[in-house]
Amino acid sequence: MATSSKVPVEHVKGVNGLEKVILREGRKCSVEVYLYGGHVTSWKNNNGEELLFVSSKAIFKPPKAIRGGIPICFPQFSSHGSLEQHGFARNRFWSIDTDPPPFPTNTTYKTFVDLILKPSEEDIKIWPHSYEFRLRITLGPGGDLMLISRIRNTNLDGKPFSFTFAYHTYFSVSDISEVRVEGLETLDYLDNLEEKERFTEQGDAITFESEVDKIYLSALNKIAIIDHEKKRTFVLRKEGLPDAVVWNPWDKKAKAMADFGDDEYKHMLCVEAAAIEKPITLRPGEEWKGKQELIVVPSSYCSGQLDPQRVLFG
Repeated sequence: MATSSKVPVEHVKGVNGLEKVILREGRKCSVEVYLYGGHVTSWKNNNGEELLFVSSKAIFKPPKAIRGGIPICFPQFSSHGSLEQHGFARNRFWSIDTDPPPFPTNTTYKTFVDLILKPSEEDIKIWPHSYEFRLRITLGPGGDLMLISRIRNTNLDGKPFSFTFAYHTYFSVSDISEVRVEGLETLDYLDNLEEKERFTEQGDAITFESEVDKIYLSALNKIAIIDHEKKRTFVLRKEGLPDAVVWNPWDKKAKAMADFGDDEYKHMLCVEAAAIEKPITLRPGEEWKGKQELIVVPSSYCSGQLDPQRVLFG
């Protein structure tokens, strides 16, 4: 895409003076991205409605990750070895990528920002690999939000590295008890509340009555999050990310988190495009790409089915 056609982005100071950029499209569509974490913290539609959840108690102060929005989990999802939970990309300062290589993005999408993360000397001590992580965040003409991650192994010692990954997306919902997720039925999942034991999803859709923390394996590339009360559906489309995480902490865990309101679990749901079960391995010079696209469409119930069904299956 020619840089001359790109819509300029606003550079402003956010909470606690942290730098952020704002993308705007149409009347009221906007996206806000903090350079701290390469972290999308706001996505608004043409009515100015906020579509992402960020906790009122979120701590915008390094090294704490921002609670809500779309944290980037890299180079690991969850906790393994000496790395902190969900890796370190979400609490590092990213830079504006002033000379990105071409992204295969729809040429009608002119509102975007390119960020880049490279390891510091301290990072290499805890994860001894050299990489370039490029992130393009795009706001489409209709208000669609797209994130494309490209991770390249730049090791000079000939060594490959492996990682797991997730876009830890917090959706804003009216009432978690009125939400259902379609597109994950019949799949096998790992239940983090049962020491990652493997089960098969039995319901025709996922509904919520208690804490949920599941990793769905080999998920469809389209997942629908239906908010009955708001009569809207989020459609998540993904590429290069075979798994999907569904998480809501419910009341006890919510109260145990200092950066999360006691009752805020009622108004959020994490559905995450991810690559977890089978780590991605890159040899030097190799690059991986993972894309998540989020759209919002009007929806209503019709005998418990998504209406129109073509949103999910078309």
